[in-house]
Amino acid sequence: MGYRGLRECVNDLERTNQLIRIEQEIDANLEAAEIQRRVYQAGGPAIYFANVRNCRFPMVSNLFGTLERTQYIFRDALAAVNHLVELKVDPSQFWKHPLRYLDVPFSLLHMLPRSRSRGAVIENQIQLQDLPQLRSWPDDGGPFVTLPQVYTESPKRGGLMNSNLGMYRIQLAGNEYQPNQQIGLHYQIHRSIGVHHAEAIEKGEPLKVNIFVGGAPAMTLSAVMPLPEGLSELTFAGALSKRAIRMIRNKNGLPIYADADFCITGWVDPEQLLPEGPFGDHLGYYSLAHPFPVMNVESVYHRNDAIWPFTVVGRPPQEDTAFGAIIHEITGPAIPSVIPGVHQVHAVDAAGVHPLLLAVGSERYTPYDKERKPQEILTNANAILGQGQLSLAKYLMIVAHEDAPELDAEDIGAFLTHLLERIDWKRDLHFQTCTTMDTLDYSGTGFNSGSKVVMAAAGPKKRALPTSIPDNFSLPAGFSDPKLCHPGILAIRAPAFEENNQDLPRFCNELPLAHPINEFPLTVLVDDSPFTAATLNNFLWTVFTRSNPASDIDGIKAFIENKHWGCQGSLVIDARIKPHHAPPLIEDPEITKRVDQLGAPGGPLHGII
Repeated sequence: MGYRGLRECVNDLERTNQLIRIEQEIDANLEAAEIQRRVYQAGGPAIYFANVRNCRFPMVSNLFGTLERTQYIFRDALAAVNHLVELKVDPSQFWKHPLRYLDVPFSLLHMLPRSRSRGAVIENQIQLQDLPQLRSWPDDGGPFVTLPQVYTESPKRGGLMNSNLGMYRIQLAGNEYQPNQQIGLHYQIHRSIGVHHAEAIEKGEPLKVNIFVGGAPAMTLSAVMPLPEGLSELTFAGALSKRAIRMIRNKNGLPIYADADFCITGWVDPEQLLPEGPFGDHLGYYSLAHPFPVMNVESVYHRNDAIWPFTVVGRPPQEDTAFGAIIHEITGPAIPSVIPGVHQVHAVDAAGVHPLLLAVGSERYTPYDKERKPQEILTNANAILGQGQLSLAKYLMIVAHEDAPELDAEDIGAFLTHLLERIDWKRDLHFQTCTTMDTLDYSGTGFNSGSKVVMAAAGPKKRALPTSIPDNFSLPAGFSDPKLCHPGILAIRAPAFEENNQDLPRFCNELPLAHPINEFPLTVLVDDSPFTAATLNNFLWTVFTRSNPASDIDGIKAFIENKHWGCQGSLVIDARIKPHHAPPLIEDPEITKRVDQLGAPGGPLHGII
């Protein structure tokens, strides 16, 4: 059976040598987060912080730090959940292979939540200030809950089956919040909680909210699963934990998750917004302070043996990478049934997840002129950009399955090679301008505002990709240090960006089609070309987090025809840091020295970091 609560999971991981305990005092302010980052980067175990400075509660992190450990945590249920997904894709498989799916009826039995009158989580009450005050980055606006399970119900319909469990950022203190009375609730505009908030506003009533922390690991994972709207995350958590989720009846508010370690109850005033942030986020930069809903706190509960779980986000990869991996493992097979014609979608973690999607779709349309070119995959692309969290994508690169059936979108290098060998920049770029984008992405024209581009490739190879830079490679004045990032991709150091400068069009206009740069289908202008070209991850992070397609894409011999933009030579992306970008995340050197000491001989992290 799966774990009933977090303590069971922690004890099991410690018993199987997948968790270490740190007994010496650790500060939740910056120190715990840097320990987590360092241990994660080393591929280390889960970490139990037994002694947290000025706090009565222990903390635990890195539970999901490797895919192998995540698979271990859910080992009892993963096969059955995968079988449920398989039957979602093709129900007829049940009758063709009934023995394979014998575990499915038992999973269905666990999916319906159960009501309780009491539960361990409501045994004790405290104040917000008694919770671990976790700050991950030096300029964070206050302490944050980084693994919250935010529970709401539809104000119109109500009930467990009309609920949403999501992982939305929670700021516990700081800024203009009333201490121990108010907290910040940050959610992006496409999230299901937004539907509930809109219903509350329409009814002219507060939105009731409960925040659970801890409990069964299945609840944490369910809070980040991209489930279809209308499907309760509580049902998925029941299947994943092989136990029905137990909810405490609450006459004066929403039900409370009985096996949580902590619960914060309260309500959101439809009219009230206060600044939330800054916060070091998963793109590798700070998301800045902006007005967001305020949760007015009524009660803070905890169970007797409560443990505070946390994670840290920042420039990927971080622990949330393993979340993405397990989500892909579970939901990947369902993609064709959710988006017909699409074989695979890969959100590129190294690029910050949302900025870059790679996709493989069917290209079965037969043109009358017999030229294979993107047609059906453009339909696929529109479907992808209209699907839940995938709609946040800034760059969508899509190729035809029929051209290379063995191509895997998770093999990023092979995917880029395949696309760049085939794409025609005169025809295969499709922009969406003046549209919404990821709230956390500051490369656009304003908050939640920016653009998207689809790069589609189908048909035979058009070019061989160069793997070296020719000698005597001349560049316009101010541009230098060309470096090869990947076959066919060139990074060039450009002058520091200044507002209203014309460096990008000048670069493109001064280079003729005969210039050898046009042998490279993709050129990127950056602040530091050696850094950008050092690793594929550096290229992905630099280019796709620092550019807005509509304003930062140009090309050699560009043109507009019937409102379609294209170029005859190399496509050029301006990926320099701009004044409107958020600052990157940098550790506090004093904290780094303290963590170094933990890894020295005799320290609890010696041999790990």
